[in-house]
Amino acid sequence: MSREGDATNGGPATPDAIKRAPGYLARRLHQAYTAAWARRVDPILTGPQYAVLMTVDAHPRLDQGSLAHTVALDRSTMADVCRRLEERGLIERTQAPADGRRKLLGLTDQGREALHRVHQRVVALEGELMAAHADDVSALLGHLDDLSQRWETVAAAGPST
Repeated sequence: MSREGDATNGGPATPDAIKRAPGYLARRLHQAYTAAWARRVDPILTGPQYAVLMTVDAHPRLDQGSLAHTVALDRSTMADVCRRLEERGLIERTQAPADGRRKLLGLTDQGREALHRVHQRVVALEGELMAAHADDVSALLGHLDDLSQRWETVAAAGPST
């Protein structure tokens, strides 16, 4: 994965206006995290799939719609993530007794094993990524959560008039 453009790696310098754009910086963080995840955690299990496994482990028999909200995925993406995890034998989906349209989720034994295996790697990766900010990780994560909530609100509102 290449770093941002600059004269030392053969590309032109990234314009200051771009380097100060929050969306650009968020995309760079996401790209770097995704690449590090694939190399250090698991090349097949994705971050969203891990979030689903962690949440299903914490809240067994949670319905798919509630899970989508909890892990900040839209319903169609959640359905695809759950289908893939089910195909891999990591989760099981059962119909809710009172409403056959609702799917309740649970980890399989194989899912618990996979979660335990990758969780140690995730903790190690996140520790390494945040090492330079060890003294203020909680504050930084709080700011990122606030930003996420704000950006989700702006996105949901549509275009401003």
